[in-house]
Amino acid sequence: MKLFFEKVNKSNKGFTLVETLVAISIFTVSILGLMSVLTQSIANITYAKEKLTASYLAQEGIEYIRNMRDTFVLYDAKDSQTGWNNFNTKIVPLANTLCASANGCYFDDQKTDYTNHLQSAYINNLMITACASSCPNLLYDSATGKYGYLMTGSTVNSGLTRQIKVTQISADEIQIISAVYWKQGSGSYNVSFSEHLFNWIQ
Repeated sequence: MKLFFEKVNKSNKGFTLVETLVAISIFTVSILGLMSVLTQSIANITYAKEKLTASYLAQEGIEYIRNMRDTFVLYDAKDSQTGWNNFNTKIVPLANTLCASANGCYFDDQKTDYTNHLQSAYINNLMITACASSCPNLLYDSATGKYGYLMTGSTVNSGLTRQIKVTQISADEIQIISAVYWKQGSGSYNVSFSEHLFNWIQ
């Protein structure tokens, strides 16, 4: 009987302190590895979301300037050449200011009446402003999903900055660069699109 109890007691002895510490260490390393992977995945998802949004906003900048060109050329009271000249004067005035400056410009279409096809109504409400040291951040309205500057309602700073730059190539050609900048973590990122616009009615 004595031998039987001795064998049972030996088989039921617990973990030693060293074994417990090793098990805890392995578990901790596994959890830290999993947390690192999750953190990186969340950062990648956030980056992808911001880049997609920035791409759409940068493309919108190109589309907006192209729409301006078309409006000036098509609806000028005199002729298309006068409209093109007025368009150039609007975004690239003398002394390389406004959109042709080193800091570029930004636009706000909140007060633009797109239902009125008269050029005068479109131009009078058109707001193009030269950026100071940098362009202001776009605001985001979660209720409408819109980005802009002069917005009403509940808006938040999107952290995205859009900058438009215009370079005069010739009397009948300009280059538009629309770039959107944002910061994520310790890094700075940007997406930019470029397009040449021409005086297509001569």
